[in-house]
Amino acid sequence: MARIWMFGANVNTDQIVPGRYAPYMLKEESALRKYPFVEARPEFASTVQPGDLIVASHNFGCGSSREYAPLALKMVGIGAIIAPLFARIFYRNALNLGIPCFEADLTTVLHDGQAVDFDRTTGQLTAHGEVIQLPTPPAFLREVWEAGGIVPYYKQYGRFPSEAAS
Repeated sequence: MARIWMFGANVNTDQIVPGRYAPYMLKEESALRKYPFVEARPEFASTVQPGDLIVASHNFGCGSSREYAPLALKMVGIGAIIAPLFARIFYRNALNLGIPCFEADLTTVLHDGQAVDFDRTTGQLTAHGEVIQLPTPPAFLREVWEAGGIVPYYKQYGRFPSEAAS
């Protein structure tokens, strides 16, 4: 079981981890797990569970290119982020870190705190017995997620996913 954490539109990287917490990351990266949504939802870091899902409206991860924003979400174990549109650099940083991002608008279907079952391999989310099929991501994305990110993928396969067809 996963729990839904709802967010609105235009969630920027400073809302995920405010820039003033960057020095803590430089001292000890694991300290980042204390700061996701520290101002927007102060209870988030202490109550989020591994596998929980973020469901947001459009433009999730806009703002700066700070990789420590998605890294903080990875460190608390976010299972996936579902939004109709992601900021491009956030999406790429999330992929690099192995965080699944699904493009779909579920903001009117799910609610904050709702318990769901989620299978990121199939993209199926089950809420109150109803199955919601998310868009199926390409195989190379699923492989990167399973490996834990682009660097672990490269270490495992000795190539990047785009080189597979070569």
